[in-house]
Amino acid sequence: MDHNNLARVYDFYARTYDKTFGKVFRESREHAIRNLGVRPGERVLEVGVGTGVSLPLYPRDTQIVGIDYSRGMLEQAERRVADEGLSNVALMHMDACKMAFPDSSFDLVLAAYVLTAVPDHRTVMSEMVRVCKPGGRIVFLNHLVNGNKVLAFFERLVSPACEKIGFRTDLALHHIVEGMPVTVRSEQRVKPLRMWHLVECINDKRLAAAV
Repeated sequence: MDHNNLARVYDFYARTYDKTFGKVFRESREHAIRNLGVRPGERVLEVGVGTGVSLPLYPRDTQIVGIDYSRGMLEQAERRVADEGLSNVALMHMDACKMAFPDSSFDLVLAAYVLTAVPDHRTVMSEMVRVCKPGGRIVFLNHLVNGNKVLAFFERLVSPACEKIGFRTDLALHHIVEGMPVTVRSEQRVKPLRMWHLVECINDKRLAAAV
């Protein structure tokens, strides 16, 4: 699915997302945000901010920038920011494959349910590394291929059909981090059904540049 088709799919979802997919994923998203350990004054980028359901969960003494390629989703997020009085949040329409931020702009970069929903997850991950400060954290919450061979086979089988509605099911962790200047610090499975993986990486790009 290309960028424009993907945007149309999520524009279509925008008005009902919070009551459908947003509701299903709410518990795992809340778990991710509440366990980030964001420190006062840190600058956080949320890639694929969607309707902004996670924005009220961040500490008010941090600077949050949310980007999304779907204008429909961003309109919902803008309403939420206004309704909640979130003066620490800035929202931008942006392609995660070509972020308009200088290198090393953020202390923490988060992507929830994004890497399996974009046409080129490797480019998005590379951009997340680029805009994250050396030694900063890159966190993503996503479905990843199950370790069970039978389930993994099924996930690969249904992935082409799932792509038509905006996501894929055949990504494994090594597909995302292989060759990237990151160290995986933690990985845990979270609800619903413990099918979702919360992965925290440390950005090692300073070390990579020095070699």
